[in-house]
Amino acid sequence: MREFLKTIILQRRIIWSLAKSDFRSRYLGSVLGILWAFLLPLLNLGIMWFAFQQGFKSSPIKGLPFILWLVTGMFPWTFFAEAVQNASNCIVEKSFLVKKVVFDVELLPLIKIFASAILFGFLSLVMLLLFLVYGYGPDKYWLQLPYYAFCLCLLILSVSWLTSAVVVFYRDLGQVITMLLQLGFWVTPIFWSPENLPEDFKFIIFLNPVNYVVSGYRDSLISKVWFWELPLQTLFFWLFFLVFSFFGLFVFKRLRPHFADVL
Repeated sequence: MREFLKTIILQRRIIWSLAKSDFRSRYLGSVLGILWAFLLPLLNLGIMWFAFQQGFKSSPIKGLPFILWLVTGMFPWTFFAEAVQNASNCIVEKSFLVKKVVFDVELLPLIKIFASAILFGFLSLVMLLLFLVYGYGPDKYWLQLPYYAFCLCLLILSVSWLTSAVVVFYRDLGQVITMLLQLGFWVTPIFWSPENLPEDFKFIIFLNPVNYVVSGYRDSLISKVWFWELPLQTLFFWLFFLVFSFFGLFVFKRLRPHFADVL
């Protein structure tokens, strides 16, 4: 891990350059170009808001307008799902860097995460703007938003090391990841409040590491709770990250010598 951090610092310009190039290439050739990257999530948000607010007549949650509850869960999840899915296929997609160029392959998932983080940064600004429009001004609890964003990036990286390495050998895993992300979307309390769950099922929410981040955004913007006031949840998240990251990096390093042969 120490060597990996040193590599990030030494190659930060290359990583950022490749991340920007990857972000632009997704919409290369379309008329609106990278504007689609910002328009599509906002359109999706509008559809979700209309369906649940107007169609299902969703009532305010904890006295909060439904749209504000929705964005605090939907935007972090969108970043997580997009980054995991893109990073899982990064080695197959960038096979030329693996086979012909001397390159630290461990950085490939990080490049995909940074590319997705560009959009997440924009969506975060939209989220904060919505809170300001509804009369919820900034306060000291907003200062912990970067902490939860950092937690989310680390979680994505730990998952991506494992999935990106295994996808090289088992391409069907990409479809499995898509299915698991769809399941995770509904298991994570994006549209609903965890308080509505029966007591027997609340452990599922506790075991969901993405819920720690989603709840953290709501604690920062809605409930006004510091992360150190939730020691059990915080401890579980960091233990999950440490175990999963070391396991993922171990698998990645063991399989890395065989990437070029398979690709």
